Amino acid sequence: MSRKTPAQIVMYCTSWCPDCHRARLFLDKKQIDYLEVDIEADEQAAHLVEQINHGYRSVPTIVFPDGSHLTEPSIAELADKTGQLKQAQ
Repeated sequence: MSRKTPAQIVMYCTSWCPDCHRARLFLDKKQIDYLEVDIEADEQAAHLVEQINHGYRSVPTIVFPDGSHLTEPSIAELADKTGQLKQAQ
């Protein structure tokens, strides 16, 4: 997996992470399409997360179609970013 800009929102996560669960609930509630990638099942994705986060496997790491990313975002940060994306469409 290269570090290219995704065509959709990609959330790198793990099954056990409470912050991932919170982000998942927010995106689902807002009916925002995203691709979920479990970094414990996908070693290339884990390396990408480490590259983005300076060696750390911090989750959730959410990569947006505009090339930006959020790591362990709050609900307010997610709401702000997804609101910006909807306004740009």
